[in-house]
Amino acid sequence: MKLSFAHKLSAWFCLILILFSVSLVVFEWPREKKHKQESMEERLDGYTGIIDRYLLAHNHQNLKVSIDSLLNVFPPNLRLTIINSDGKVLYDNRLDSLSSIENHAGRPEIRDAVQHGAGGDIRLSASTKTEYLYYAKRYGNRFIRVALPYDVQLKHWLKPDSAFLYYLLVLFVLGIVFMSYTAKHFGLMIKRLSDYSYALNHDLPVNPPVFPDNEIGAVSRQIAADYQRLKASETALKLEREKLHLHIQSSAEGVCFFTSDRKVAFYNGLFFQYLNMISDRLTDNWSERLQGSKMLHEEILAPIVEKLDNAPETTYWETAIHKQGKYFALHLHVFDDRSFEIVLNDRTRQEKNQRLKQELTGNIAHELRTPITGIRGYLETILETPLEREKEREFITKAYEQILLLSELIRDMSLLAKLNETPDTFQFQPVRLQAVIDRVQSDLAEALQVKNITIHSTVPPDTTVSGNENLLYSMFRNLTDNVINHAGEHITIEIAQYNCEGNFAYFSFSDNGAGIEDEKHLARLFERFYRVEAGRTRDTGGSGLGLAIVKNVVTFHGGTVSVKNRKHGGLEVLFSLPV
Repeated sequence: MKLSFAHKLSAWFCLILILFSVSLVVFEWPREKKHKQESMEERLDGYTGIIDRYLLAHNHQNLKVSIDSLLNVFPPNLRLTIINSDGKVLYDNRLDSLSSIENHAGRPEIRDAVQHGAGGDIRLSASTKTEYLYYAKRYGNRFIRVALPYDVQLKHWLKPDSAFLYYLLVLFVLGIVFMSYTAKHFGLMIKRLSDYSYALNHDLPVNPPVFPDNEIGAVSRQIAADYQRLKASETALKLEREKLHLHIQSSAEGVCFFTSDRKVAFYNGLFFQYLNMISDRLTDNWSERLQGSKMLHEEILAPIVEKLDNAPETTYWETAIHKQGKYFALHLHVFDDRSFEIVLNDRTRQEKNQRLKQELTGNIAHELRTPITGIRGYLETILETPLEREKEREFITKAYEQILLLSELIRDMSLLAKLNETPDTFQFQPVRLQAVIDRVQSDLAEALQVKNITIHSTVPPDTTVSGNENLLYSMFRNLTDNVINHAGEHITIEIAQYNCEGNFAYFSFSDNGAGIEDEKHLARLFERFYRVEAGRTRDTGGSGLGLAIVKNVVTFHGGTVSVKNRKHGGLEVLFSLPV
């Protein structure tokens, strides 16, 4: 059975009180007994004094006769012995013959009297076989010893006063009652605190307990208030920890936390995924790699260990990793308690985008340079050189054509930028595809007629796609412009819907023109500013962004696009759009 705090406290109080009472009795009882014995010895000392004065007064008379007459005034059971300085017994009122009595120099009371002037002892008499309380005192060259039989009466008289024990017993009982009350009162407050703590730990509904208005109550109230704040802080900390875990698990970064002794504390799955991508060995045995500090034994993390060993004052450090065709940024964050985190960021897409931006910037500058240089050249010639009116008009016309080319380039670049950066500005609606094709054919009728190009569409009139009409118009116009600029003359364009499955319709846009002789160029036709040699140079017109716009428009609508050479000549573009 488990004892309560109050019972344990009462038991300890009782034990302490019992030990105190026992030690008091053990200490005081012999002192009381000794005090009684000393009181009796004082009485016997008075007897020896009277006898000594009597003997000095009657020294010339018969010793025995004189002493016998004196003993009539003393208690009848008093034994009187006179011993000389050598220990020889000169007189004993309890013995008829002294010849057989041994020397008393070795008796305890005589030895004490020799050393201290007086002494006493309780022992059995060798001569009378009676137990006596002896007292001997030295007077000049003799010892006067008196003794009383150590009988029941004397023992009772020498016994310590029992009132002390009764008084001590009463105090003991009162102490037990008081301590039990105090322990119960104190234990009640402890129990209230314990019940309150249990309720808080198990999320049970409970009101703060009522404590007495004293120092202990004040301390208890403070403990309860501190405990409430601690539980509230603990709850808030758990919530923040859960938020942190969720954030780390959903983070696009690979994160792993380490303790100050370099053991794994927490991680997310992306960290191991990235580690497997750039590590020389692939493993899914995470538990083995999480034991102790084995994680830091990975070769890819060697720079981290070196930095921690050689530069312990480091709080932040990063480096780049290029491996397995991937670009990763490796970050180290060291905290104040020397724990740290390692963060892996996949920078492959950013690096590719950066490279593409650099290439795009170069291509844009290259594409803009040609028309601007032409415009500048024509205008400088007109301004600085006297020309015939017809020649001047020719140069102005050529400058105007270059401006049109520049405007087309800027328009196409703007459209691509808008598709990539603000796609939400394009609204979707049902679009009848044949109407878009008819609009393109009408707008490019003059250019088509010059090249003797005809458009033949077999797209069903009721085919309706979900998309943006302006973007779809731009897509078909750029496909048609591509044929006009690069396919040659006397060409036929075929536009057909060859399949409709699920939510998508599949279309073909083909021509029977020149096509592309070297098929290695087919895979790059949709790249921005990519041009095929010979028949597809800048001199043939176009911004170099037409097919890139086609691909971006199709992708924006959720479809796919590809290009191939036709068997009997020309190109065929295959694409899908949502219906």
